[in-house]
Amino acid sequence: MVRLRLTRFGRKKRPYYRIVAADSRSPRDGRHLEMLGHYDPVPDPVVLKVDMARVDYWLGVGAQPSDTVAALIKKARESASAEG
Repeated sequence: MVRLRLTRFGRKKRPYYRIVAADSRSPRDGRHLEMLGHYDPVPDPVVLKVDMARVDYWLGVGAQPSDTVAALIKKARESASAEG
């Protein structure tokens, strides 16, 4: 099964995440199928950039988002609709 999830980058105490489509059996920071965006929780306000067209594609073919990624997608959709 394909999952939409976060992979961790950055140094100690300064996390930076990529939102990726990956096989559910691969490790957290292992091989992924496609990078869909990134999320930086450290600055204020947080930085969230998501390619919604590709997220919609992966959800359409049956990919399951993790709980955190589902919340981030929801936040990205809300901010996109608020902008225009």
